[in-house]
Amino acid sequence: MNRPHNRLSDPVAAAHAWMRFRWIMRWVIATAMLSVVAALFYLWADGSPLTVAVVVATSAGVSLSVLLAGALMGLIFMSSGTGHDEDVGRPDEDPSARWDRRD
Repeated sequence: MNRPHNRLSDPVAAAHAWMRFRWIMRWVIATAMLSVVAALFYLWADGSPLTVAVVVATSAGVSLSVLLAGALMGLIFMSSGTGHDEDVGRPDEDPSARWDRRD
């Protein structure tokens, strides 16, 4: 059975893909920190009481939301950049080989 080559099994391509993902995550971390500062500034400017609980909850909620969204988006970019999306969209030459795993 002739399967498409998995590009992440190539060490050079995998190293490049993970390097790009780490680069994206550095920007996401910076964005998360800036978002926390902006949210706390907004609460302060609005006149809300900034107790320890409010600061911790706001910091955790905003930072985790931005980090999760950025990580998922980074993984989408990595999947697309390494060719996984094209490999999934390409059907096998023999349609029965896709379902019959008796080798």
